[in-house]
Amino acid sequence: MSLFRFLGLGEVSDKNRDAGDTESVRRIAANLERLEPGRAKYLAAFAYVLARVANADLEIDSTETAEMERSLAAISDLSESEIALAVAIAKSQARLLGGTENYVVTREFRAISTPEQRGQLLQCLYAVAAADGTISTIESSEIVGVAEELGFTRTEANALKSQYREKLSVLQTRTSPTPG
Repeated sequence: MSLFRFLGLGEVSDKNRDAGDTESVRRIAANLERLEPGRAKYLAAFAYVLARVANADLEIDSTETAEMERSLAAISDLSESEIALAVAIAKSQARLLGGTENYVVTREFRAISTPEQRGQLLQCLYAVAAADGTISTIESSEIVGVAEELGFTRTEANALKSQYREKLSVLQTRTSPTPG
């Protein structure tokens, strides 16, 4: 028995599963049951990819979580409790299954989204990574990987990345004490 089933977080029935579904997307979407299945799947994949980037450095802090919740709220009409639950499950799934499902979920998101929605996700990924004040090298690399998986060229991804230049850890000035 899975931890989520034990906790009563539910499963999606077999009739709602598509070939591209992953365990992570199914677990999140199952908790958005009031939504049309396609919409729930879209939001679940969106939340998971946000968590993928937030977890790239193996730590998801409260500022990143809050930004994930803001990002999900901006694209949905979910209640605060539904958003919090979707983000919590996405974070848990990214921590548990990240290496296994990252590419598959991102590929599925690409298949079910428009180019504009993919651009919106990419923008949100930078916002989540920058939420704690710094986009680490590993977070930046993860976003570039996601951008490529979503079908963006490196030039397109770098154009968006330039908007967050001051947050990139490799470009932040380190103040050192002056010898005195």
